Amino acid sequence: MKKYELGEPRADGLRQIRALVDVRPGVAAGDLGGWIEDERNLSHAGAAWVYDAAQVSGDAQVSGAARVYGDARVYGAARVYGDARVSGAAWVYGAARVYGAAQVFGDAWVFGDARVYGAARVSGAAHLS
Repeated sequence: MKKYELGEPRADGLRQIRALVDVRPGVAAGDLGGWIEDERNLSHAGAAWVYDAAQVSGDAQVSGAARVYGDARVYGAARVYGDARVSGAAWVYGAARVYGAAQVFGDAWVFGDARVYGAARVSGAAHLS
């Protein structure tokens, strides 16, 4: 069963998502979410969600109960899953993985083959690769 639908593409090809069902507390059917390029970017299973002006594109995937919000960007072949959170103006890209209860926020960048997991927090202007 699909949990969201895609809106019309904007100039950069990203589409805003709209919840079709209650996804998690605070995200009810009809609520608008963030921006994704394709359904491969956000799993229909689980409670994962993209909020606000956040963007997920390329071959990146958000799944499980993960949340991407604020002005965050997840792209390339990056994966955000489990109960992970990416927020603020953070970027996760390349083949990076953020999972477990990890958090990436502020202006932090996680890229390359970096792994952030468990209860780790990467914040501020940190660049982790």
